[in-house]
Amino acid sequence: MLPSIIPWAFPMFILAFWQVFSSMGLIPTRILPAPTDVLKAAFALLKSGELAAHIWVSLGRAVIGFIIGGTIGFLLGLFNGIFKFSELLLDTSVQMLRTIPHLALIPLVILWFGIDETSKIFLVALGVLFPIYINTFHGIKSVDKGLVEMGRAYGLKGTKLFLTVIFPGALSSILVGVRFSLGVMWLTLIVAETISAQSGIGYMAMNAREFFQMDVIVLSILLYALFGKLSDIIARAMEGKWLRWNS
Repeated sequence: MLPSIIPWAFPMFILAFWQVFSSMGLIPTRILPAPTDVLKAAFALLKSGELAAHIWVSLGRAVIGFIIGGTIGFLLGLFNGIFKFSELLLDTSVQMLRTIPHLALIPLVILWFGIDETSKIFLVALGVLFPIYINTFHGIKSVDKGLVEMGRAYGLKGTKLFLTVIFPGALSSILVGVRFSLGVMWLTLIVAETISAQSGIGYMAMNAREFFQMDVIVLSILLYALFGKLSDIIARAMEGKWLRWNS
């Protein structure tokens, strides 16, 4: 019980001091509203149904973009890690694209896809793709060659060799890529939704800015932080389950 509480101790400590300083007037409301004010804004938006609608839109964009970008990154890393010809053909191009900040492509993406859902999903997918690609590629390349040769000596080849030896050996690195890409996913979504959106958490924050609703802006930031933490918890749970043999 105690180990599960400790990670949340410092955030709760910060919240407590934030509330106390706000109540004492040391933190002006126009700079940072009190946690209780943020909570009241959350309940008001939840009651109206607006908050749930924006959350579902943002979650949909994040999940779809992650699935598309993650699948492409995994398959590229897989083929380039296993097949030498594929590595020679594609890796240099992927590495060149990786060095381009994907958020710098926003003006171009808007010209390509407009400001509808496609542009946001494309940006999320692009941001997710490269961390998963790099870690999948590195994980497969880092598998102990002795284990591979041993598997072949026992008659394993093709798909059986991959599933029994190569993939389990690379899984740790792949899951590191998943954890890193989840952070990039939310970072990309924040920027995409604040620049060109008609719905979502980022849109809610930008709309609140127009009316100087500091409590709603802070609520939006906290929602991104909570969803980012939840994503990391899920990724770590996957690591604990799938890498139990490696602990």
